[in-house]
Amino acid sequence: LHVDWLLMGVHGMDVEAGFTTPNLAEAETNRALVATARRVAVVADNSKWGVVGLSTIAALDEVDVLVSDDGLEPDARRTLDECCGRLVLA
Repeated sequence: LHVDWLLMGVHGMDVEAGFTTPNLAEAETNRALVATARRVAVVADNSKWGVVGLSTIAALDEVDVLVSDDGLEPDARRTLDECCGRLVLA
């Protein structure tokens, strides 16, 4: 696979578990895409913070851009801003 930009949604995002999903097949596919993508962007609203799905897709620091909303709590913003390549609040 050759992927320039991977844009994906996630079930949850957590400082320990990273970006997660409850679907094992989806997790396996997304991990393969993350591994081949030149850049990875995740779109996840504030309700996803602290949610841990069954399987990890990627660690927080494997993502180049995270797009979320301004409802994200200050502690979560700081953590994501430090871990992700770039945090964009829309």
